Amino acid sequence: MADGDDRQATFGSDGSLETDTTPDATGENDFGEEKEANETDGGYSRYVVSSLLQKAVRRSDEEVAAWAAWELARSGYAWNLWDRLNLYVVEDLRAGSDVALAIERYEELATERWEPAEWKGRICAIHAALAAARARSTREASNADAYFSAVAEVRAEARERGEEPAHDFPVGDLEPEGEFDAVFDGHTGEGARRDRGTHFFKTHGGRVGPEGEDDQSARWLRLAMLLDDETDYSADDLDRAVEPVDPENPWGDGAPDDEGSDDESDPLSEHESDPLSERDTAGGNGSDDGDADVPGSERHGSLSDFSE
Repeated sequence: MADGDDRQATFGSDGSLETDTTPDATGENDFGEEKEANETDGGYSRYVVSSLLQKAVRRSDEEVAAWAAWELARSGYAWNLWDRLNLYVVEDLRAGSDVALAIERYEELATERWEPAEWKGRICAIHAALAAARARSTREASNADAYFSAVAEVRAEARERGEEPAHDFPVGDLEPEGEFDAVFDGHTGEGARRDRGTHFFKTHGGRVGPEGEDDQSARWLRLAMLLDDETDYSADDLDRAVEPVDPENPWGDGAPDDEGSDDESDPLSEHESDPLSERDTAGGNGSDDGDADVPGSERHGSLSDFSE
């Protein structure tokens, strides 16, 4: 197949379309006529069929999508077909869909293992088109790109006028102590200047959600924090580290209720029997001093409870 640069259409000074037709796309059409530039075997413009393919996929019209893929593949325009399907992956497919990997695999089979215009190559083309048409289509990425780009212009124009923008990015000014304070940990210059090291990361930057850590992961995290010889963690720190992020306020601090609170809405209250949650009394002194809960204290005897 020709390189991608050889496949690009250009326009002459008179507005006419100029393109180099790849060798695979030459020959006769279904009617025994010599194909014109960019003509498919069925007598259609490959530009129109290519556009039809993506829009059929977008509309979940399986039959039309399958035909368009087949027509491009058999006519020597397999490169155009796979370019379109990969464009669909980034332009119209819901993020995270496994269909993206399926299309990549079908393309690999059709173009590297078999000949794209032959039977196996055409079957791969149809499979890929059907997989795409059956996937959930969305313009979310394209819409987000258009929206963010428009806001960027609004912000720039507002700054030039010395005014606050009528529309802003979802992160605002992105400054420390603001809504997104958790991002300013030791991985950023500002966080390093504020001496926000491992302690801050474990209790703020490393939190996940809204599902939170599963029981095993939470157990490992608590143990790792308790066994850390360089960083001290209080009981509240351990609770905060494993607390699920609030889906309605994912950037909230997530600090547990004040000590002594019996608020039944505390998502960690169900773990009160966890030895790591009760390590305040594990040493037998009944102390409620969270700062004394550090590796090396006599309370580490409770860690044996986790050996099973």
